[in-house]
Amino acid sequence: MKKITFAVIASLFLISCTSTTEKLHSKKEKIRNQNAKTFYDNYVFSKNKTRQISLEKYIKNLPLERKIAQLFIENLEGNITFRSYETFGDMTGSSDKTPMIAGGYLFFSYNLSDTAEDTKKYIDSIRSYTDSNGQIQPFLAIDQEGGWVNRLKKLTGKLPSQESVGQMANIRDVYELYSLQAKKMADIGFDMNLAPVIEVCTDDNREFLDGRSFGDAKKVTDYGIACVNAYQNNGIATVIKHFPGNTNTDPHTGLPEIKLPMDELNALLEPFKNVCAHAPAGVLMSHARTSAMDEKTPACLSKTWVTDVLRKSYVYEGIIFSDDIFMGALADNGFPPDKAAVLAIEAGVDCIMTSEKRFAKQAKLLYKKASEDKVFASRIDQSVKRILEYKIRAGLFNLE
Repeated sequence: MKKITFAVIASLFLISCTSTTEKLHSKKEKIRNQNAKTFYDNYVFSKNKTRQISLEKYIKNLPLERKIAQLFIENLEGNITFRSYETFGDMTGSSDKTPMIAGGYLFFSYNLSDTAEDTKKYIDSIRSYTDSNGQIQPFLAIDQEGGWVNRLKKLTGKLPSQESVGQMANIRDVYELYSLQAKKMADIGFDMNLAPVIEVCTDDNREFLDGRSFGDAKKVTDYGIACVNAYQNNGIATVIKHFPGNTNTDPHTGLPEIKLPMDELNALLEPFKNVCAHAPAGVLMSHARTSAMDEKTPACLSKTWVTDVLRKSYVYEGIIFSDDIFMGALADNGFPPDKAAVLAIEAGVDCIMTSEKRFAKQAKLLYKKASEDKVFASRIDQSVKRILEYKIRAGLFNLE
């Protein structure tokens, strides 16, 4: 009996010791894991900090004309072999004959060949031309929203409109739809999609949007986030648009006037704020004027909308794009392209969109102002940094 009792006690003691030992090992393992995580976090922070210092040094030493070229996204000519039609001398007024390449290029249907293979060859020519001239690779963008804004239809097939997608019940299906589209786009060679539209559909903009909205505020938020994540998780940057909205007036020909009180306008802007929290690569400004805030200035030229609201209030850190500065909304209302380019940068816009296939004239004005105004030059450096940070993440630019 004593032997049995002793054996039981010994067994209990061993179990207790084993349990204590396991807890101790578990605690040590937890500490090791935590230390490893802390080390990894510090390593990532250190690498990022090092990269930031290197990037800032690179930008400081980058010639002004090279910086300014990064601030434009322009239309392309042709669809077979790429070449630049302007030189840096066209911007600076010097004899520099180096071909000038924009920060990004926007493809339209006429820039696409009949096959994906031929379009790839054209894109390859852009990459080769850029490398051979020792310049920073441009991002290559297209409007691929779906529905009637489906530039890649003949290359990647039908993509339903955002309104149609908004009727899909399963958000996972939405994610899969846009993931598949992203893979097809990336395979051709694109980096960026000027989509999705994050405007809530209302009676005031329904005619203009024409199926380009997911629907009400909740759908725009939920489906917009799924769309952004799907594209960006598969190698295609997204540029959500058009902040802070539009009316039924087409900005190509007229100036949209949003006359809602601030509380109603904020309710419609909530999806933009929510989607911005998921870090889309870019936000594209609209040309609309709003009676509730900075009523005399189109949003894309308004420091109130660009910097105070989007950059500061929404804490958005990505690239802010203007809409096309040659649209009638600006040009016919006291903001011709030359003036608009300067005002956009002053407002906090990082990348100026131009539907013209030349940008040296507007770039020359930025060059002159930056040469004379240190504050404006510093503003340009901020934008160049955001653009190059994106290009580093996209594999288009390497500091090493």
